[in-house]
Amino acid sequence: MNWSEEILTSLIWLVKTFVISGVGFIIVFGAVLKFTQTGRDFIRLSGGYFSPKRSLKPLVLLSTVILFALIGVRLAILNSQANNGLYTALQELNASNFWYNFGIWAIIATTFICYALGNYYLKNMLTIDWRYWLTQSLVEKWLNQQNYFRSHYTATTIDNPDQRIQQDIDSFVSLSLSLSIGLLDACVSLFEFTIILWTLSGALSIFGIEIPRAMVVLAYAYVFLATLIAIWLGRPLIQLNFLNEKLNANFRYALIRLREYGESIAFFRGEACEKTGLLSRFDQTIANAWAMVYRSLKFDGFNYVVTKVASVFALVIQAPRLFAHEIKLGDMMQSAQAFGEVQGSLSFFRTSYDNFANYRAVMIRLSGFLDVVDEAQNLPRIVPKHQGSTLAIQGFSTLKPDGSALCTGLSLQLAPGDALLIQGPSGIGKTTLLRAFAGLWPYATGELSLPDGAALFLPQKPYLPLGTLKEALFYPNAVNDQPLDTLLAQVQLGHLVARLDEEDDWGRVLSLGEQQRLAIARALIIRPAVIFLDEASSAMDEGLEFALYQLLRQQLPQAILVSIGHRSSLSQFHSHQLHLAAQGRWTLS
Repeated sequence: MNWSEEILTSLIWLVKTFVISGVGFIIVFGAVLKFTQTGRDFIRLSGGYFSPKRSLKPLVLLSTVILFALIGVRLAILNSQANNGLYTALQELNASNFWYNFGIWAIIATTFICYALGNYYLKNMLTIDWRYWLTQSLVEKWLNQQNYFRSHYTATTIDNPDQRIQQDIDSFVSLSLSLSIGLLDACVSLFEFTIILWTLSGALSIFGIEIPRAMVVLAYAYVFLATLIAIWLGRPLIQLNFLNEKLNANFRYALIRLREYGESIAFFRGEACEKTGLLSRFDQTIANAWAMVYRSLKFDGFNYVVTKVASVFALVIQAPRLFAHEIKLGDMMQSAQAFGEVQGSLSFFRTSYDNFANYRAVMIRLSGFLDVVDEAQNLPRIVPKHQGSTLAIQGFSTLKPDGSALCTGLSLQLAPGDALLIQGPSGIGKTTLLRAFAGLWPYATGELSLPDGAALFLPQKPYLPLGTLKEALFYPNAVNDQPLDTLLAQVQLGHLVARLDEEDDWGRVLSLGEQQRLAIARALIIRPAVIFLDEASSAMDEGLEFALYQLLRQQLPQAILVSIGHRSSLSQFHSHQLHLAAQGRWTLS
C-alpha cells in the first residue's frame, strides 16, 4: 500500500462513497417512510423537523453526521492495512518496516481520536436540536385549544402523556439516529471489508466439496442463519418493551398521586389501601420485568455464543493456509479483522433487534399520543363571539356523553353589572355548563356571545403555578410592578406580603381558603369583563364570602358575574338566578 498517496486516495473515496451512500440513504429510507407504518409514523412525528422549508440546519447536521460515519469506516480500513504491515514486519523480523508501520498506525490512531470526539459532538448536537424541536412541537399540540383537558372526552385514551413527552421523545430521537446511522455504517463497512476479505480468502474443501473464497461464503451463511434465529428469539421483546414503559409509568403515576393527595389519605388512614394498590401495580411491573429477563436470557445468550464463535472463526479457517506458507501473519490478522467487520455488519439487525423492538414500542406510544391529540382537536366546541358589552346565550344545550340532556334550550342575556347565580342538585350539570361556556365541554350546542374584554374562570380548586407567590398572583399574565400590599390586605392575605418573591409550591403551602382568596385577588388584577365562579368561595365562611363578593362588586361594578354555589346567602349578590333540574329542565328568575 502506498501510504504517501493515501490522503488523496481517502478524500476521493470519501467523496464517491458520500454521494453513493447519500443516494442509497434517500432511496432506502424513502421507501421505508412511504411503504411502512413505521415510516409513516416517523414522518408524522419528525417530517416537519427535516423539512427544508423550515430550516436547512437539520439536513446539514444529518449530512455531516453521515460524512463522519464514512470517515470512521475509512479509518477502520486504513487501520486494518497498518495492522497487516505491523504483523508482517514482526513475522519477517524487519525492524525498520515495523517502526514505519507503527508510525502510520500512530497517525491513524491520533486521527481516530479526533474523529471520535468530533463525531460525539455532532451526534449530540443533532440529537439535542431534534429533541428540542419535537418536544416543543408536541407540547404546543398538547396545549393547543385545551387538548390536554379535552382528551378526557375522546374515545381513544392514553396513559401517562407526561412520560410520552419527556422520556419517549428522548428515546425516539436517540434511537432514530443510532439505528439509521448504524445501518449506513454497517452497509458501507460490509461492502468495503467484503472486498478485503475476498482478496485474502482462499478455497476450502468440506466433505470433498471445494468452496472458493470460503471466508466470504461462510461469513454470510453464518450470520444469515444466526440472524434468523435471533429474530425468532427476540420478537416477543417488542410487546414486552411496550408493557415495560406502560407499567412503570402507571406505578410512577400512582406514587405521584400518593404525594398529591397525601393529606386526604392521611385523614382517611388509607395507608393499607394505598399500599395494596401500589404493590399491585408494582407486581405487574415485576412480572413483566421477569418476562423480559427470561426472554433476554435466550436472546442475549444466543448472541454471546454467536459472537464468541465469530471471534476465532477466521483464525481457524486461515490457520492451515498460514502453516502452508500461503499467507503471511499480517494477512491472517487482517483476515480476522475483516471477518469481524463483515460479521458485525451483517449482524447489525441481530445485535440491534432489542433496540428496534424498543424503538417500535416508543413510536407506538408517541403515535398514540398524536392520535389522541388529533381526536381532541376534532371534538366539537362552542366558539363564543366577543362583541358588545353583554353576555348573550341563545338556544344553549349541554348533553352527557351518552346523549342524555343536562340543560336544554337555555337563552338569557346579562348586561354590565348583572350577576347570575346557577343552582341545582349536585351532579345536575352546573359545572358542565361553565365548561361548555369555556369551550371545554364537547357535548354542547347553541350560541354564546361574550362582552369585549377578558373572561376569567375561577374554579373551586384554583391553580397556582410553580414559582414565586407574585407569579401565582398574576397568572396567566406576566408579572408587573403593580403594588400588591393593599390588594392582599383587601382579600385578607396581608400576612403573605413579605413572601411575594418567595418561590414555593404554593398549591401545597396555602390552604384551600387562602388559594380561593388569592384567585379573587387575581380577578381584581386582571379586571375581566365577565367572571365565572364555580363554587370559588366554598372553602370560606359566610362572613368572608360576603366580604369578598362585596369587594368584587365594589371594585368591578361593570363586570358580569356568573356564579355556581349552594349557599342561599349568595342570592343577595346576584340579580338573576338559574335553577337546573332533571331531564334538561331549567327555570330563570
